Amino acid sequence: MRKLILAGLLLLGFALPATSQDFYDIDSVRTIQITFTQSNWDHILDSLYAIGEERLIGTVTIDGVQYDSVGVRYKGFSTYNPNRTKNPFNIKLDHIINNQTIQGYGTLKLANVWFDPSFVREVLTYEIARNYMPASRANYCNVYVNGTLMGLYVSVQDVDKLFMRTHFYEDAGVRFKGEVAGGPQTVYPIWTYEGEDSTTYMDRFEIESNEGWSELIDFFDTLNNFTEEIERVLDVDRHLWMLAYDNLFVNLDGPINFAHNYYLYRDASKRFNPIIWDLNMNMGGFSQIIGGGPLSVTQMQNLNPYLNETNDDYPIIEKILSNSTYKKRYVAHMKTIMSEMIASDWYRTRALELQAIINSHVQADPNKFSTYANFLNNITSAVGATPGIVQLMAGRLNHLNSQPLFSAPAPVISQVTHTNTPLAAGTTAWVAASVSNATSVALKYRDDLISPFTVVAMFDDGAHNDGLASDGIFGASVIAGTSDIHYYIYAENATSATFMPPRAEFEDSVLIVTTPTVSAVKINEFMADNLSTLADQDGEFEDWIELYNPTAAPISLVGCHLSDKLTNFGKWTFPDTAIAPFSYMTIWADEDVTQAGLHANFALSKSGEAVVLSDSALILIDSVVFGAQVTDSSMARCPDATGAFAVSGPTFGATNCSVSCCSGTRGNVTSSGTIDLSDLSTLIAYLSVVPRPALPCVDAANINGIDSIDLSDLSLLISYLTFTPRPTLPACP
Repeated sequence: MRKLILAGLLLLGFALPATSQDFYDIDSVRTIQITFTQSNWDHILDSLYAIGEERLIGTVTIDGVQYDSVGVRYKGFSTYNPNRTKNPFNIKLDHIINNQTIQGYGTLKLANVWFDPSFVREVLTYEIARNYMPASRANYCNVYVNGTLMGLYVSVQDVDKLFMRTHFYEDAGVRFKGEVAGGPQTVYPIWTYEGEDSTTYMDRFEIESNEGWSELIDFFDTLNNFTEEIERVLDVDRHLWMLAYDNLFVNLDGPINFAHNYYLYRDASKRFNPIIWDLNMNMGGFSQIIGGGPLSVTQMQNLNPYLNETNDDYPIIEKILSNSTYKKRYVAHMKTIMSEMIASDWYRTRALELQAIINSHVQADPNKFSTYANFLNNITSAVGATPGIVQLMAGRLNHLNSQPLFSAPAPVISQVTHTNTPLAAGTTAWVAASVSNATSVALKYRDDLISPFTVVAMFDDGAHNDGLASDGIFGASVIAGTSDIHYYIYAENATSATFMPPRAEFEDSVLIVTTPTVSAVKINEFMADNLSTLADQDGEFEDWIELYNPTAAPISLVGCHLSDKLTNFGKWTFPDTAIAPFSYMTIWADEDVTQAGLHANFALSKSGEAVVLSDSALILIDSVVFGAQVTDSSMARCPDATGAFAVSGPTFGATNCSVSCCSGTRGNVTSSGTIDLSDLSTLIAYLSVVPRPALPCVDAANINGIDSIDLSDLSLLISYLTFTPRPTLPACP
């Protein structure tokens, strides 16, 4: 989930394992070598495919790193054929060896690019989707079996528990995959309520959690029979983003048309979230309207933007777009994608960039399903029944812009302002914005990343910190709790709606809230494979975890808990101890609680697990999920407490990032080219810039031998502020 940060960077919940380069880095073509002892491996995989989910055991080498006892099977429906050389693979790295993963990814799903002469549809459209909703990562890999090149594949991140932790901050919710049981491409009702018997739904859904049929059936009952309560069981805004995306890109192999290729996940707020899946036939690769005939390129360009909105077999759309407000939000979301990705020509530029990355690999693919010339041409021109990507989307853009609701004048939101942050808990925060052409304006906010947004009306009456009455500036207030306030502004009129930020609710703005309570303490650094770097007081090289207090007050940790398990927050309890202001505290994770100092009753796994900090009531404060670790390297946040975790040299008990004197410009800290630390308002403004810009030089004589100031090291800052008179910092040369 992406956030537009106005005053600092929030890290809450679970973080992806950080490495120097992610396995799904788009710019890198991976090499995957599969080795089976059986020479008739293809026949065996065909036989296993015919009977179900069984796997053939082999060895897989990824970019030179070997993984033993891996389970491999063929996957897919229309993309698999027993007479085909290049079939799609499902590779389960941890099939036999528990926790055997690559950077936390346990299952690799490799698509054979059967329907796409351009080779870019799936990778490109997943990348677009990730700007607006949770979606898998995808890149390319060359696949060999027993030394023979099968060809260039698309590798797509599995929608598994790691995916859920990344996007929903936990993984214990109900999870289903929309998947028809097979047979002809006939109409399968999508999200209809068909009674309480779960077997009625099993031809369209595969359950991927231990239980959840009753929750799914309640969802369908609510959608169809108590539609006014739908926001209780469905994240409607996320659903609108998916519907808008699928329709815009003519993804007819998805649930706007066909009852498969998506997931449903019920998050901690008890709402289902749709998740897109299997985009290999996106952008017109699948042209069949279920229950009808195939579409021509012109018909796909002119696809009804409200496809199936009055079709009783599609409550997934009909029950949503029948609500006029939801329909306006749907159009607003589609217009945002159109503007950012299509009208800007970003998609064409990116498609060509992707082709440049894989050009030589496509030429070398001995089993590609189309010619190299078609690979080059399909960006702009049709290849057989597959439209050119630009051909389709340019026509699609023209058609949509001609539709009444797309061309109707929309509200305009600009000049959003808010109370200076950070805020103290319990204080009032005001938000104001200039808005025109709107009949209603609302501030929507929440203090976490999962709960539904609370709606507060904004007024232009001169009484809501909005300037003068009827001056076009609208204002509203919220009371700060103990967590940051996430908000966006929504305006609508009779025909249109506007969001600010435009990608809300997927992106929002943030008001930083500070309070000197235990909730402010952050996991700042940890080392899970300490071979020779740092020893404890007994000379032993043990795992360790560093916490950081970013506030100006000491914080007691008595009764709080530290754990390495997401399922057991309370493994180790802090004694009566406190962490000083702007200070670090280290806990040795060595299973030796009898030693002097802070020693937890668990050790960290170098192959990857979690670090969880919770309060005395076992309520989560902070956590990180990590993958395989590098020996004698730590995982550290930079800036302290707020940055993303990344591999680092250990900075035990000290700041994780330092700024060298005159290492760069300071951005817009002040217009005069200096920063006067006696001016605390300027200092606060500086601290709100993320990442914080480099500080310029100072006069060493004035600050007791210190020749530079790093504001990420707040203890040094406090020392600096004790000097009188405080020098003005000159600009870097």
